[in-house]
Amino acid sequence: MRSRSCARVRFASLLVAASALAGCDPVINIAGANFPSWLFCAICGAILTAVIRPIFVATRVETYMWPLPIVYLSLSVLMGCVVWLIFFNRI
Repeated sequence: MRSRSCARVRFASLLVAASALAGCDPVINIAGANFPSWLFCAICGAILTAVIRPIFVATRVETYMWPLPIVYLSLSVLMGCVVWLIFFNRI
């Protein structure tokens, strides 16, 4: 009985923390519309991955990368995180 109440308290505190942190996301104003910065970083990561892919093909490295969807998804996430660090790092 006690473990259920502890689990409920933890879940409730997790929900409160998640809702409080949602307002900490930086917002970008593009042509009068507000977009969250993570969306900007995800789009930039996808574009940078599309730019890098022809380099992999030209150097014939792509033949050695086996699960291509996983490789390119990981590269897109990496590029998105790099864009986040470049533009939105507050350290």
